[in-house]
Amino acid sequence: MKYYFNISIIILLGMFGAKSYAGSCSDSFLSIPTEVNWQCVFPISIGGVVEMGSGNSLGDEDIGDSLCACGGTNPTVGLSVSFWEPARVIDTVKDAWCMNAIGAQLSNPSPGKGGGSLSTNSPNGVNSTIFAQMHYYKFPVWAILNMFTDLPCTEDSSFDIAMMSELLPNWNNPVLAMLLNPEALVFGNPVAQLACIADSVKAATGSPIDHLFWCMGSWGNAYPFTGSIGATDRVEANAGIAARSIYMMGRTGLLLDPGVDACGSVYTPIWKKSHYKLQLMRPVKDNACRPIGMSGIGWTMGKNKIIGGGNYSWMVFRKVKCCIGYSF
Repeated sequence: MKYYFNISIIILLGMFGAKSYAGSCSDSFLSIPTEVNWQCVFPISIGGVVEMGSGNSLGDEDIGDSLCACGGTNPTVGLSVSFWEPARVIDTVKDAWCMNAIGAQLSNPSPGKGGGSLSTNSPNGVNSTIFAQMHYYKFPVWAILNMFTDLPCTEDSSFDIAMMSELLPNWNNPVLAMLLNPEALVFGNPVAQLACIADSVKAATGSPIDHLFWCMGSWGNAYPFTGSIGATDRVEANAGIAARSIYMMGRTGLLLDPGVDACGSVYTPIWKKSHYKLQLMRPVKDNACRPIGMSGIGWTMGKNKIIGGGNYSWMVFRKVKCCIGYSF
């Protein structure tokens, strides 16, 4: 197996001093063969017909979408193909500068600051909030494994650290986050959250409602773009922070959606939740992928280490639509 590393990773590790960490931060690089759940690449649809896998995880818009035609410098006519691509990894960590996915604890330039926390707002601890830092990696698995290189729609790029929330001034500042994304004033409130009940029900069946873009089902509200989120379950809360990161990266243009148009990835400032699903890899590997907003009942139990837990790594599977055929 070979990895393609971006030079920015080497510079980053050199600046902050990577070191092996015996605490809750992982001390090893992700193992693609053992930590990625390969069942998550299914179902695969060819010409509008589900050829591999089962269920409706590809979305109703793919059914019957058999032929495609793309323009540009190399016009293409062919069959529309849909599948799920493991393409990104997101850390949600309580230890600041813990690069959990690559097994490195960077030296904190501001010791004692930036760490995650669990706070309660009531004596019985019912109303609690979790704060975690986020690290966003470009992790094109097919390119790393040198597989499916002949497909025109698989990402051909290198592994890279694309974003670290420790460097974002809004991640721990809800007021600044709302100034940067003022629509949070409209959707980031309890009244708008009532509409999310329907999204939570649909997410439990694997089909989150894209029109309710401010909702993340049972995981809370997508706004504001900060590392704080309401929590009744620690694993579920961290899944919500990871999902919120997907939305934020799409808003900034650092994540394009290849599941909208078979002719190429498009900028989606308002995300389509149904085009993404998460698989927990660390600290405990999940045996399935979870759609955005799926209730933690039944899958979060046993996924958090009692001692030294709190640092998570998530594989992001994104839906890809591709036009494969004859190019003129």
